[in-house]
Amino acid sequence: MVGGGQLARMTHEAGIPLGIRFKLLSDTPQDSAAQVVNDVVIGDYRDLETLRAFARGCDVITFDHEHVPIEHLRALEADGIPVRPGPDALMHAADKGVMRARLDEIGAPSPRHRIVSDPADAVAFADEVGGFPVILKTVRGGYDGKGVWFVRTPEDAEAPFKAGVPVLAEEKVDYVRELAANIVRSPHGQAVAYPVVESIQVDGVCDTVIAPAPNLSEELAGEAQALALRIAKELGVTGHLAVELFETTDGRILVNELAMRPHNSGHWTQDGAVTSQFANHVRAVLDLPLGDPRPRARWTVMANVLGGDYPDMYAAYLHCMAHDPQLKIHMYGKDVKHGRKVGHVNTYGDDLDDVLERARHAAGYLRGTITE
Repeated sequence: MVGGGQLARMTHEAGIPLGIRFKLLSDTPQDSAAQVVNDVVIGDYRDLETLRAFARGCDVITFDHEHVPIEHLRALEADGIPVRPGPDALMHAADKGVMRARLDEIGAPSPRHRIVSDPADAVAFADEVGGFPVILKTVRGGYDGKGVWFVRTPEDAEAPFKAGVPVLAEEKVDYVRELAANIVRSPHGQAVAYPVVESIQVDGVCDTVIAPAPNLSEELAGEAQALALRIAKELGVTGHLAVELFETTDGRILVNELAMRPHNSGHWTQDGAVTSQFANHVRAVLDLPLGDPRPRARWTVMANVLGGDYPDMYAAYLHCMAHDPQLKIHMYGKDVKHGRKVGHVNTYGDDLDDVLERARHAAGYLRGTITE
């Protein structure tokens, strides 16, 4: 697996019961996955020869991020190394402009959008869609709200162009909430779909995920799952695909983002589904039969633990574990920094209000924003 973050850490964990020998290309020995994987190579994923040396002896290469240069992945494939998802698919997660163009080709519902060349062109786009505000995004490199601007005035439109990469303009969607449809697809075309979830964002970062999304009609849930499965097939995705969606005020769904790897909106599956997103990603990239994606409980809630001013996790564990013996805590081995994702918690049960309260209490206590 290329990338040493928490997604690689949890994917490695899912492969252990299957006896999978896991090799990791990590930026530093301190990265989340590098702390727990036995076979670690420290190197720069942007260097082709480093990637080639890392890939020797591997049965398959997969990723915990979308930032490996696509031309390097094509070179690995030319060397005979299976890359999953392949570069033809992964380019749609790596470049938002490419993604939007392809989604348009296959008729997937999206916000109105186009590439804009400069601030004046961004202002012209705003006029085309009914005025400000609009959303501007750098086409590459953004995550967790980075590389995304909520533009209210012509003056606000200048900042995105300073990054020196193309900028995608999108209309500001009038939406009720954000949803995510997570599916997994294998090389021979088998696919499974998890329940559609509600993803609650705070300051551009995923805060809470509720599975399944409350009060979502069966019709719209089925439409979202079918859309995600169709996108995976049309783009040739192997492994996990997260399709982030807007549920609009007039009852439609629109594609917001794609991620071709395990995803924050699927972390609930570790404790709330028969087969987790991580286990199914491992199965898919190795072309093994996929596992059952159905939920184990009526409700599962995932709450992210963000770094705060409370680095004493041991004392926090004592409280959280005693307060809620059913609580599942997943920490990433990261240094605590303000606002950084350092872990998540999962809770489950039959009463949504109770499950939500337990998850938010634990995440808040681990962060230090709740002290009793």
